[in-house]
Amino acid sequence: MKKIVLPALGLALVLIIAVLFVLGSVPAFGEKGEVANASEAATPTLPPAPRGVVAEGVVVPERHAALSMAAGGVVAEILVEEGATVEAGQPILRLQDAHQRAAVAEARAALASVEAQYANLEAGARSQEIAAAEAGLEGARARLARLQEGARPEGIAAAEAALQAAQATLDRLYEGPDEQARIAAEAELANAEAVLQQAQAAYDVVAGRDDVGMLPESLQLQQATNAYEATRARYDALFDEPEAHVVAGARAQIKEAQATLELLRKPVTANEIDEAEAMVRQAEAERDLLQAGARSEDLDAAAAAVDQARAAVQQAEAGLADTELRAPFSGTLARLYVKVGELAAPGAPVVVLADLSSWQIETDDLTELDVVSVAEGDEVALTFDAIPGLALPGQVLRVKPMGEEKLGDVTYTVVVVPHEQDSRLKWGMTAVVTLP
Repeated sequence: MKKIVLPALGLALVLIIAVLFVLGSVPAFGEKGEVANASEAATPTLPPAPRGVVAEGVVVPERHAALSMAAGGVVAEILVEEGATVEAGQPILRLQDAHQRAAVAEARAALASVEAQYANLEAGARSQEIAAAEAGLEGARARLARLQEGARPEGIAAAEAALQAAQATLDRLYEGPDEQARIAAEAELANAEAVLQQAQAAYDVVAGRDDVGMLPESLQLQQATNAYEATRARYDALFDEPEAHVVAGARAQIKEAQATLELLRKPVTANEIDEAEAMVRQAEAERDLLQAGARSEDLDAAAAAVDQARAAVQQAEAGLADTELRAPFSGTLARLYVKVGELAAPGAPVVVLADLSSWQIETDDLTELDVVSVAEGDEVALTFDAIPGLALPGQVLRVKPMGEEKLGDVTYTVVVVPHEQDSRLKWGMTAVVTLP
């Protein structure tokens, strides 16, 4: 340790003596070795303390933003030219949105379906279904009564008539629409098919264009397709087989009538009486269920399905809205980064929007030694390299609390607002900020 410390101390002493000699602090020697008068030694003077801090800044709008798309896609339309002014909420550009529009239509159709199912549950059984259940109950009671009374000729005849009536009811379910309804349905379907073919032909003419999704032929084809599918669904419904629960009810009535007739034709036993009583109870339960309507659990499940479908519609509509960029505030379209036909990546800036009616100056030229003497509200003086003679008073609006390392120093950003605005100021001009 001593070998390092002693030479260092000697070198330091030499440097100190040299500095004192230069400054005149060491007495001078005359020609005969006499020491000069100490009063003749020069006295060093300190430089004047700085009166303020000067920093270089840049002119920027008080409000500006680089706007990007929430979803990526090909630019289909630019609605505002660069340099034009826009109002808050005004659309600036749109992406191709054929897929998003189709998703919205599909989600809305699914919502309509589950809403119809919920409405059916909420409305409860139809009067015809309740009437059928009442008829089944009456038949079960009559059968029980006949069994208890014993078979009679008139009872057998009535059972046969009931069987025939039940069979006729089932047959009517499969008869389908009458001739007039069939002809009208076929005509409606043919008209819808013709409109679809015409729209398809018009679409085929422009199908090779890049902007086909934005052409009216595309929308007309979609509308014609929807109309055809709806007409086809109505047509098929006329000729579809009857609903399963209705058929099941009719078949159940036939089986009951058959069982009643068979029972009347053979001797009655105690077991048969018990069975008939059970059938009466079953028919009563089925009637009561229809009259009571849907269970709260079923309604809750159907309501949840409706909410889910509505959420899907909102999500699809949000996806469609993401294909359009709207101005979040009024201002000037300062820069446009994309063109029609180019791909806009999600999150990447496509537009710079700024309110050019008012300016502020930002400087990040203040070191940690300078910024300690600056406070919000301090008055400053502003000059501009591009506009000689222009001097504006201003005020410190904000001192950002976090510094950044810049060329080895820690610097802080200060935002200054001029008390007056000048129409000659432009974005990016250099400003000189003189702080107290």
